[in-house]
Amino acid sequence: MRVAAISDIHGNLPALEAALAEIDALGVDLIVVCGDVAAGPMPAETIDRLRALGDRARFVRGNADRYILEAPDDRSQWMAARLDQGQIDFLRGFEPRVDVDVDGLGRVTFCHATPASDEVPIITAETPDDVVSGALAETDAGVIVAGHTHHQFDRAVDGGRFVNAGSVGMPYADGPGAYWTLVGPDIEPRRTDYDYAATAAAIRALDYADREEFAGNVLQPDSAANKIALFERMAGRR
Repeated sequence: MRVAAISDIHGNLPALEAALAEIDALGVDLIVVCGDVAAGPMPAETIDRLRALGDRARFVRGNADRYILEAPDDRSQWMAARLDQGQIDFLRGFEPRVDVDVDGLGRVTFCHATPASDEVPIITAETPDDVVSGALAETDAGVIVAGHTHHQFDRAVDGGRFVNAGSVGMPYADGPGAYWTLVGPDIEPRRTDYDYAATAAAIRALDYADREEFAGNVLQPDSAANKIALFERMAGRR
């Protein structure tokens, strides 16, 4: 069993299409989507592409997926309004976590933030070991593959391993791309190129409220270092 872990697509359909094309070429056994699929500029189109994967994929609920279903603010209401009932039902069917036996790694838990939550605690490449250890204790798997903080890392703590798959659609990284991770027989971070200029132009043509910020991140992502510092402050650890 080899698994392609993709996460945090955030309605960036061109990035998703590029990542899936590369994944198809690798002939993996399963795709696990670790949440936050539609909260972005192309929500309906992104969901339809993921639904087309059928039983090739399993889906973990992210906090932004939950926000669309709950629609607590204008942004999530904008996205929810663009989904039909079938697309909403698809989001409702996401799992809290997915456990898979993977060649070379044994039992792997795929989740969004941690096995017990789609949102907290925030875990980054620089989160203290005791916080990471607490997340690892939430599963009997030796490896956790998560998303949520949009930057790739691989942490070994207390005999376990906490991996962030990266973000396909809205990465925090040193350069643009669709970031995802190949799981099995080891952990292999991947980056897929796509047409950034055309994607940014398409996003700017939409009535999506955050179109300028999102298009800018497609062309030149904010760095992982900047976001790590922000997330660690948000978590009260700096």
